[in-house]
Amino acid sequence: MTSTTAQSGLARARRGLAPGGSGGGSRSTGANRNRKSKLSAQTTRTFFWLLIPSVVLLVLIHGYPLVYAGVQATHDGNLIQTGNFVGADNFATVLSSPAFWKAAQFTLWFTIVGVFGSWLVGLGLALLLRTKIPAGGTFKVLLLLPWVVPIVVSSTAWNWLVATPDSLIPSLFRNLGLGTPLFLADPNLAAVMVMIFKVWVSFPFMMMMISAALASVDGTVYEAASMDGATPFQQFTQITLPLIARSTYISWILMTIFCVNDFPTIYLLTGGGPVDATTSLVVLAYRTVFQDFATGPGVAIAFLMTLTLVVVSVLLYRQIRKSSVE
Repeated sequence: MTSTTAQSGLARARRGLAPGGSGGGSRSTGANRNRKSKLSAQTTRTFFWLLIPSVVLLVLIHGYPLVYAGVQATHDGNLIQTGNFVGADNFATVLSSPAFWKAAQFTLWFTIVGVFGSWLVGLGLALLLRTKIPAGGTFKVLLLLPWVVPIVVSSTAWNWLVATPDSLIPSLFRNLGLGTPLFLADPNLAAVMVMIFKVWVSFPFMMMMISAALASVDGTVYEAASMDGATPFQQFTQITLPLIARSTYISWILMTIFCVNDFPTIYLLTGGGPVDATTSLVVLAYRTVFQDFATGPGVAIAFLMTLTLVVVSVLLYRQIRKSSVE
């Protein structure tokens, strides 16, 4: 009799019923669920009312400039006057301009090299820092300097290195019998130097992003792969890259935005020259608005840049979602 009663009590406990009762536990569970539902609804309303001031502030800060820029893009005014409404003529003028397409081509290459070049350098250094090397902490701090040092200082240093025939690097080439390359006077060399400079100032960001992603990877995964006979290359391609894919896509999105919108890196090093060889879209927009005083075409360039960035960001975001699902 006692054994039967104990078993009955355990069965009731598993079903959530109170001892000696038939449905008290169920009623209690239902009441708790209703209370949680009410608390959840109250919390949602509280978050909503707390969010409204921030949303209104963001709309005022970003919405008004966006609307005003749209007005300027559809008028033929300048920095002082709005001018007459011209519709999409400014966009047609920009898209039919050879200068726009030349700047777009440079911006494309500048972005590709800036994103993937800095990612490759950052990936290599992040993997190196993952190993046990002497003074690893000090080495990491030194590697952050290109990102931490103000761009004005970095560009001045690079100008000192390559700007004139008597600069350090051209002098070194000359002493080695390789001629005297004019790195910032030759259009092709200037474009290459600007891209290398961009990789130089950007790789610490990529290195930190990848280092953070690698820190979350469990080391036992590699140990298990080694026991299964996987080579280091197979571990890198089949374990490391897939596990840091989400962080990689996020860093690509951010660096793409940084590169397309990068004005000081180019302007401080070359000013967009020589002969517009390093003029990007953002430099062209600046010249159009603040030197030619044509706000309509200049803002139209900015809108086209924004549209391109939105498309690229959406495509990469889809890759982020796919990597998360996998």
